[in-house]
Amino acid sequence: MCGITGFIEWNRDLTKESDLVLSMTSCLEKRGPDAQGTWISGPCAFGHRRLSVMDPENGAQPMIIHEEDAVFTIVYNGEIYNALELKAELQRRGRTFRTNCDTEVLLQSYIEWGPDCVYRLNGIFAFAIWDSVREHVFFARDRLGVKPLFYSEIDGTLIFGSEPKAILRHPKVEPVVGPEGLAEIFVIGPARTPGHGVYKDLKELRPGHVMIFNRNGLRKYAYWKLEAEPHTDNVEETAATIRQLLQDTMDRQLISDVPVCTLLSGGLDSSALTALAVDYYKRTGQGQVNTYSIDYVDNDKHFQAHSYQPGADGPWIQRMVEELQTAHHAIKFDTPELVAALPDSTIARDLPGMADVDASLLLFCREIKKGATVAISGEAADEVFGGYPWFHREELLNSGTFPWSVATGLRADLLSPEIREWIKPEQYIADRYSEAVAETPKLEGEKGERARMRVMSYLNITRFMPTLLDRKDRMSMAAGLEVRVPYCDHRLVQYVWNIPWEIKTTGNREKGILRKALGGILPEDVLYRKKSPYPKTHNPNYLTAVRDQMLKILDDPTSPILPLINADKIRAIAASKESSSNLPWFGQLMSGPQLFAYLSQVNFWLKTYNVKIR
Repeated sequence: MCGITGFIEWNRDLTKESDLVLSMTSCLEKRGPDAQGTWISGPCAFGHRRLSVMDPENGAQPMIIHEEDAVFTIVYNGEIYNALELKAELQRRGRTFRTNCDTEVLLQSYIEWGPDCVYRLNGIFAFAIWDSVREHVFFARDRLGVKPLFYSEIDGTLIFGSEPKAILRHPKVEPVVGPEGLAEIFVIGPARTPGHGVYKDLKELRPGHVMIFNRNGLRKYAYWKLEAEPHTDNVEETAATIRQLLQDTMDRQLISDVPVCTLLSGGLDSSALTALAVDYYKRTGQGQVNTYSIDYVDNDKHFQAHSYQPGADGPWIQRMVEELQTAHHAIKFDTPELVAALPDSTIARDLPGMADVDASLLLFCREIKKGATVAISGEAADEVFGGYPWFHREELLNSGTFPWSVATGLRADLLSPEIREWIKPEQYIADRYSEAVAETPKLEGEKGERARMRVMSYLNITRFMPTLLDRKDRMSMAAGLEVRVPYCDHRLVQYVWNIPWEIKTTGNREKGILRKALGGILPEDVLYRKKSPYPKTHNPNYLTAVRDQMLKILDDPTSPILPLINADKIRAIAASKESSSNLPWFGQLMSGPQLFAYLSQVNFWLKTYNVKIR
């Protein structure tokens, strides 16, 4: 895993811009703490920060291959999980290799097949390739958007980077936010509309897309999308296919030249991946699997079960550690640490994010990094298999908006009258929701519950899941840790998306078909445990700390957030203890405490990034 950046300017020789590309590259140091490289040739400048995972000795980037008079140069962030098969095929076609890293496999694949190479890739990736033959730069992003890629096209210059901070280092790009960007922050946030970068001149290459930049300009197209297809397998066949896909995915994703661990919550998703990892280690003659879990000081005293979090994780984690005999590391954080990490987590995203949900993951990844370089996470299983409560509750299914963001009225009330009129929050989210629904591929003749659940699944995979993937990438890479997400294997996602709802809920249980597929892999009690989300702090001290922090911001006349918000409304919420702890802000993990923390992040972001509103 790495950080990539660079810029292309056709009418200039960039060889005198080494300081600029070095500056852009250096700000991605945390994504790649092991090495740095830059490359400039004529109109093209690339920068790369490296986190060594495969072939640490020989995988330096930018990587260059000369073929006769042609030059091909790549900067790449990600992992190609079918690199061994691709390499064997390329060797049969006469290509020779000088390294054992997937970077060279990717570049050789492009040289052999051109832009069509993306159809052959199984992995998580974002990359740019300079092609002197076609005289263009080719960009691609993985199918589900696990790895990020942002860009800005200004006055004929294309500037790109793994994170906005690299692009913002370029003198042509200013941290300006307009009405659409503010709507993304205050109405959609901490999610983002696919393709939007919040900053006025910043865009995101959407998942499953490529773009080509040449002297004629920029061209983008999708090389992969979810496709609606009839599902003809019965329940037994479906479960067997899911099991086989998960097994194959894990076998591929456990390959590494550096230490690998798993994140274990004791729930279905992470327990399954940990069990498959233990099996792989036994089959390949490796030692114990290291597992990591997160918890918070005094959570055992303050935890209260509810529909979103029916039970505490601790006993279940211990159950799986004893069952699988892993080397377990239990990490615990206290309230002051969570509050103190809010600024760092904002910088990691270059935007306000999921408050303590981000901050805790950043702290967690820093601890994991002390013992591992690669971690396996159960992220995305709920989006893919339909595990969230909003898949199963009629009032959320029929809410007419994104079910994780049903508090549009509250969000609108938090804005100043001028900003509310400028960004029109109710209309903005209604438009984004309508676009997402209209974009959903339809299956001819599909009606009723099947059609409704197809839309809900599509919304979760394309609108909610990216928020969590963004979080996982930025927080882990800010700690120099690579996190792999097997449930995002595109073959698995495509297959499961077409499974009819009555099969997905086999046994009348959420994720019933996944539970059936994992039969014999997990103990029965874990297999049928009720879903529990990523653990967050239940300590009331956290609410007190972030509420007081927000009140101080409101009392400071220099706070940049003040012209944007309705301070009186926020003070009223702060004065109401009951509502401030139970407000529905975003999904199942963000309520009253996270509202205050999020607004504090907004204020910090506006000030630290010197954001201009216009």
